[in-house]
Amino acid sequence: MSQNLLSLTFSDAALAEIDAALNTLEAHFTGFASLSPDQRRNILKMGDKTEAFCRQTMLLAGQNAQAIPPNLNMAEAQADMTSLDQLRPRLHRLRDLQARGDDTDMALGSDIYSFCLDAYASLKIAGKGAALETLRQAMAVRFNRGAKSKVESAAG
Repeated sequence: MSQNLLSLTFSDAALAEIDAALNTLEAHFTGFASLSPDQRRNILKMGDKTEAFCRQTMLLAGQNAQAIPPNLNMAEAQADMTSLDQLRPRLHRLRDLQARGDDTDMALGSDIYSFCLDAYASLKIAGKGAALETLRQAMAVRFNRGAKSKVESAAG
């Protein structure tokens, strides 16, 4: 018997609400950064230890504003820290939703794949082999390494 890790259905109304919520998120995320791979690789990164240093430094800088040169924008740094603190719990929730979505995608795909393997085997046993020949040829590359090598040899 095929596995059934998950049974899930969406009403049209639920899909419309999900799409509306995603549209709202996308609208509010328009100002978010989109860094290139080069930028990601080269910018300064604030890890846990660095964050502690930054928070302590900003606290001391705020208490000693006269020692901070005017070309260092303390207000902007404080606004960035506030935005970071506001954003992080929401990103955590989004990551949790993404992980559940990925797991659901995987479970549904696995259920479908399991069914198809069982159905294919049943059709072969039932003598429907001729009808499956086209499918078998199409899937030979997926399931038969020898067939893949023959296909690649013939193409080369």
